[in-house]
Amino acid sequence: MRAGARGAALAFACAIALAGCDYLPFGYTSIKEITEAPARFKGKEIKLKGKAEGATSLLGFRAFLLRDDTGEIMVVTTGELPASGASVALKGTVKSAMIIGGSSVGLRVEETKRLR
Repeated sequence: MRAGARGAALAFACAIALAGCDYLPFGYTSIKEITEAPARFKGKEIKLKGKAEGATSLLGFRAFLLRDDTGEIMVVTTGELPASGASVALKGTVKSAMIIGGSSVGLRVEETKRLR
């Protein structure tokens, strides 16, 4: 294998390996995308980032509001609640109690992994 072809193969392999990395600064879904088309995201795992607000814990239920430049969404977690104003990045599954006429009732993200 020539050096140029070997370099191209190595670059391709690195790109494939990094594509699945959760800690890269791309691949995040905007909250607006989810709130405008909840049926498209229901049951799917997504990555979100934003500022945490209004953390609450009641009888084992832990949740906080995540806000980005496009909107806000409730995040339910089993982990630690972030401080108000903290930058949070996470993976989670979009859930909804029901979707009626394209609008969601009980739209939330159930956190599966905190990225930061």
